[in-house]
Amino acid sequence: MKPAIHPDAATANVAAAGLLGGWLTAPGVRNVMLAAGNTPLELYRLVAAGGHSLGHLQVFALDEYVGVPLAEPRNCANLIRRTAVEPWGVPAGQYFSVSSLAAEALASVRQHEQRIAAAGGLDVIVLGLGQNGHLGFNEPGSAEDSVARVLDLETVSIEANRKWFGGDYAPDHGVTVGMRTILSARRALVLAYGAHKTAAVRDMVAGPRSPVCPASLLQGHPDVTLFLDPAAAAGLPAGLACP
Repeated sequence: MKPAIHPDAATANVAAAGLLGGWLTAPGVRNVMLAAGNTPLELYRLVAAGGHSLGHLQVFALDEYVGVPLAEPRNCANLIRRTAVEPWGVPAGQYFSVSSLAAEALASVRQHEQRIAAAGGLDVIVLGLGQNGHLGFNEPGSAEDSVARVLDLETVSIEANRKWFGGDYAPDHGVTVGMRTILSARRALVLAYGAHKTAAVRDMVAGPRSPVCPASLLQGHPDVTLFLDPAAAAGLPAGLACP
């Protein structure tokens, strides 16, 4: 794992966009998984502004809120479509998301993982980091070999959801690909900014590798780059992160 501290989130995003743009245009790269939420939106905008030819990509959503209408513009499927898939010029038929409807979510995400496996696995994954160390909606306790599923969310995640939706919704369930799919991605880029991520970053990078902090399971991955601002990196031991 390669943690890099930048002076602020804006600078980190510029560096992340440079790295991600190179990854996405490298020979043989086709399958990319993207996180939704607020953190990666500027990254996606910068990649689009880079003028890369990305129409060859197949884009897979990482997760989805359960119980939010399909047409809600802030759900993961629509957010990724609007901020990455369309600006990057990825054809609509090469974008795959997961249903937010409770009656469809489990079958949808199982099919999602099957499609990823059939496509040859993920070349690149872009991740945010939850305050409790979750990746996607893989909450604490998620095993290294966990698969696609619907989960009960912890209070901190529910409150983050409530804030994201401005109080219109507060989903207490999430649907996500499992840690097995996340860890099998050939390259991973992780973003974490702000003091509310300090403890999660510390546990991810310097804590024991344990399902207690699902993000810490990336410690054994061969190619992970973590972009941080000083507040998020404040809990790291001295000398652990690169400037």
